Amino acid sequence: MKLISLNVGLPKLVLSHDEPVSTGIYKYPVTNRIPLRKLNLDGDRQSDLSVHGGPEKAVYGYPSEHYEFWKSEFPNMELPWGMFGENFTTEGMFEDLNIGDLFRVGSATVMVTQPRLPCYKLAIKFGRPDILKRFLQSERTGFYFSVIEEGEVGVGDQLELLEKNNLGVMVSDITRLYTSHQHDVALLRRAIGVEALPESWRGYFRERLERLNAREG
Repeated sequence: MKLISLNVGLPKLVLSHDEPVSTGIYKYPVTNRIPLRKLNLDGDRQSDLSVHGGPEKAVYGYPSEHYEFWKSEFPNMELPWGMFGENFTTEGMFEDLNIGDLFRVGSATVMVTQPRLPCYKLAIKFGRPDILKRFLQSERTGFYFSVIEEGEVGVGDQLELLEKNNLGVMVSDITRLYTSHQHDVALLRRAIGVEALPESWRGYFRERLERLNAREG
């Protein structure tokens, strides 16, 4: 597992339906080693901090292998590294990572926290509203990391697994719980018990479980 592209970008104004929108989704590859801090990489910022960024979404990773799928979906579209707004374009990492898995990358330590739920700014960048539904349905969501230990990272760095979370709730499990109309009670309970999963997710799953229990009661 390694980092094959490191992408950063500052918020910029773009037009959507003739209205200006500030977004940090436009990321561009850099070749030098840069510091990775608790909230982001140097040279990178998020625009709307109410839904993006923060310590539980400090870094967004996206598998390079998924690009082939999207190239087949959108054959006439240019898809350079960073197209999905990711900071880390990875090789050998997928959504079967467990929430809470710890990795060393460069001199930093990061932890997997959650899948990415796309917002309308991905649709702006792609120029097609259907990308939001297709992105979730594909389950090719990528994954967010929190920064446990700050350090420097660069292209070519290995992502070394330091510790596997033994509760076994995968990134893809969270996406399926969110998108599925079926209710996997056992998985809901396991997800609620994963301390590395942000409280916003755990609270959402608690409410779902409470509604199920009330319905069955």
